[in-house]
Amino acid sequence: MQVVGYDSRPDAPGLLITEAGGMRRETLTSGTELAYTLRERHCAGTIDGETHVACDRERTPYCELHTVPWAVANNRDSDEEHAIYLAAFAPRMFKVGVTRSARLDTRLREQGADRAAHVEVAPDGRSARRRETAIADDHDITERVRVPTKIRGLADVVDVAAWNELLSAFEVRDEFAFEYGLDLTERPVAETLLTGTVCGVKGRVLVLDHAGTTYAVDLRSLVGHELTTGATDRMLQASLTGFQ
Repeated sequence: MQVVGYDSRPDAPGLLITEAGGMRRETLTSGTELAYTLRERHCAGTIDGETHVACDRERTPYCELHTVPWAVANNRDSDEEHAIYLAAFAPRMFKVGVTRSARLDTRLREQGADRAAHVEVAPDGRSARRRETAIADDHDITERVRVPTKIRGLADVVDVAAWNELLSAFEVRDEFAFEYGLDLTERPVAETLLTGTVCGVKGRVLVLDHAGTTYAVDLRSLVGHELTTGATDRMLQASLTGFQ
């Protein structure tokens, strides 16, 4: 078995796993029990329709032959109307981004945004990305929030005063506030594992309860790993509550 992809759609998060020459989907809905041990990791290959094309090159999660440049992957969307948005990640990380207007709500949830605002519309992807860069420079905010930063804020709430101050510089078209059902009281421990009870998925962060500790797993860090059935016996960092 090998993890060859993931789906962070809020309504149906899951992992794509190859098994016995075929491919199946491991659902990551709340309450799902997972018991896999991660083994060696190599390129996850590529998926062509319903078929997985394997690759044994060492680079992960994808080798140079199976990595599609961002600009190429998004070129097909360049002539569609795009939304320019601001997104907030607890407690005080703000970013500007662009997406096709039809995908705005989905894209924000895929990123795990806590709050967001639709601020502008652009006729195509190219002009939207130019405006994205200009807003980032003018307001000293980022165009990308890394997963470790999102994990550090999982048990926090957005600094509403700072968020509203940022929004005051824009003509806001629509605002969003998202809930992911995690109900965390303390920050999960960042780890790469696939054993435990699923608490939920926020963006591409999988939250698991295992042996008295709550873990946050970047789904991308799982891609490429070979799997064996059975809970991990690896020694893992535990939270303080895990010793009680």
